[in-house]
Amino acid sequence: MDEKVKYELEFPIHASPALLYQYISTPSGLSEWYADNVNSRGEIFKFIWDGSEEQAKLLTKKSGERIKFRWLEDEGESYFFEIRIQVDEITKDVSIMITDFAEEDEVEEGKMLWENQISDLKQVLGSA
Repeated sequence: MDEKVKYELEFPIHASPALLYQYISTPSGLSEWYADNVNSRGEIFKFIWDGSEEQAKLLTKKSGERIKFRWLEDEGESYFFEIRIQVDEITKDVSIMITDFAEEDEVEEGKMLWENQISDLKQVLGSA
């Protein structure tokens, strides 16, 4: 398997960090924008899209700030995806920072997927 490359994206978003955190850290919040349905049992989250299913392990979670997962198929690897809420100290502007990994020829596709997901999140939040 090819090495995956890390990429990061930033999306300015008009929403309170507390509200955003609910959407990135809970199965009900994630199923509003990230997947068709999300279930969790302990630290294993099951993401369902159009009948296909992926499972991810919750690696870290910092209240109001970030959540980090590793797909079970990447177990034993150092790959992960993280959704982080960043607030500018001075302007108080809020952004969502995405860190993810993809095989080199799939990075652009991965970025487009995140852009669509975050666009859905903005719709749900009413900040589009």
